[in-house]
Amino acid sequence: MSSTSLLSKNLPPLAERIRPQVLSEFIGQANLIHENSLLTKAVVSKQPFSLIFWGPPGTGKTTLARILSREFGVEYFELSAISSGVKQVREILEKGKASFESGKRSILFIDEIHRFTKSQQDALLHAVEEGSITLMGATTENPSFEVISPLLSRCRVLRLYPLNDLDLESVIKRAMEHDILLSQKNIQIDNETKTYLIESCGGDARKMLNTLELAVSLHSEESAKLMKEDIQEALQQKNVIYDKAGDYHYDVISAFIKSVRGSDPDAAVYWLAVMLEGGEKPEFIARRLIILAAEDIGNAEPYALQLATTAFDAVHKIGMPESRIILSQITTYLAGVPKSNAAYKAIDSALENVREKGAGSVPLHLRNAPTKLMQSEGYGKDYKYAHSYDKHFVDQNYFPESFKTAPQFYILQNEGREKFLKERLGNLWKDRYK
Repeated sequence: MSSTSLLSKNLPPLAERIRPQVLSEFIGQANLIHENSLLTKAVVSKQPFSLIFWGPPGTGKTTLARILSREFGVEYFELSAISSGVKQVREILEKGKASFESGKRSILFIDEIHRFTKSQQDALLHAVEEGSITLMGATTENPSFEVISPLLSRCRVLRLYPLNDLDLESVIKRAMEHDILLSQKNIQIDNETKTYLIESCGGDARKMLNTLELAVSLHSEESAKLMKEDIQEALQQKNVIYDKAGDYHYDVISAFIKSVRGSDPDAAVYWLAVMLEGGEKPEFIARRLIILAAEDIGNAEPYALQLATTAFDAVHKIGMPESRIILSQITTYLAGVPKSNAAYKAIDSALENVREKGAGSVPLHLRNAPTKLMQSEGYGKDYKYAHSYDKHFVDQNYFPESFKTAPQFYILQNEGREKFLKERLGNLWKDRYK
């Protein structure tokens, strides 16, 4: 065995080995790293601030946090929300407070901060507010939905985007020239293979480097020319590995959901097989399908939600390997039925209205009147009982009186059962559902 092979057994992955150590080495995110950017000015003035990096995997969130801590010259603590709890957070906050009282600054970086519960996030509030700790979080999810409002208001959200092809090509060049293993090997990669590698990673530098490293490991000789077939083989091996706790886990469930949403049962079953073969919990898959039934199918096929919920119960009771059959049935059915996201969009539209304008008063004729006092106040007066009218419908106002015109939150689509609902509502509310 060569000295290079022996050495590789004791080294971290390629992505970790070539991780940039200073801001000038950082590749990508030109929107955040330029002469007049907020981050650059903060580094120059040595004024760290609490922030949350929001972006997809492999775009540099952790790397930026580590670089900034070095540039600011402060004490640095790092936690993963997956494996840490309130106890670990409080221990670090105590250390940060002690350093703060002695005139030193501290940064706490929390990876996947969206996985912290509300109580865990609450524990950070006081320290961030008083400045004894500077919080840096990283999340792949929209922080508006995953980070509590009091904490979010104390942090700047910095958006990171998938790396473009030129950035990824620069990352490959850096790996070839600076990595302790690749620089020793005579590794060649032509433009066609390089392009295929870049296209396979979807802007995720870490995924690309992991694939590159796996492709190189397929060659035991000291000198090798990487071909497109090597990249394909590395990608296939990665599929089989299926790290349930890693980024690829989220990539596959994303591909699965999008295949069902896109009405492709064959692709959906393929990704289902990848997850099951990798040991994914069937309940996790079934739970996501319940959400999809409401979000992406809705009233185009109302039975979908009921069936998905029943499938979850069945999977929970039966377990593997038989649950694969149940999951296949519900997956292919949901992929095959008509789709509509109208109900999903309706509630978000209504919530936006309430948040912007507040909740209007309930009209008197819609209020309940269980007591004589309430009746004397006009509660329930002039309410028209729908079942007393032809077709069990009567045209009356159900919105607050402050609404000059009735808004339409529910924009029905011409798919499945929703097409019938659209026609019926169009006949009843002619001015609104035209």
